[in-house]
Amino acid sequence: MAKKLVIKVTAGADSPERCSQAFTVAAVAVASGVDVSLWLTGESSWFALPGRAAEFELPHAAPLPDLLDSLLAGGRVTLCTQCAARRDITEKDVVEGVRIAGAQVFVQEVMADETQALVY
Repeated sequence: MAKKLVIKVTAGADSPERCSQAFTVAAVAVASGVDVSLWLTGESSWFALPGRAAEFELPHAAPLPDLLDSLLAGGRVTLCTQCAARRDITEKDVVEGVRIAGAQVFVQEVMADETQALVY
């Protein structure tokens, strides 16, 4: 079993089920003791901003703010550098605990030994 899980979520409100699945899998993995790194890319980039997760709704799904809080508490959340730039999001704009990093860091994470990567 992989000791580290890297999840890249590309979907946001535009594909709510896919988005929710990524956050749910990441939060369950954190709760199970797995080292988790969640990457916010594409439309999920908006969830790096305060209050945006609270706007997300999907029936029968765990509340996105709760999932994000658990990830920030027990894992790592990263906003893609290019995705942030395209949306005029800077480090001063994001929720505390969210870092902004680029492809080089992502590749380092997914290529590490005993790592499983998933993309939603």
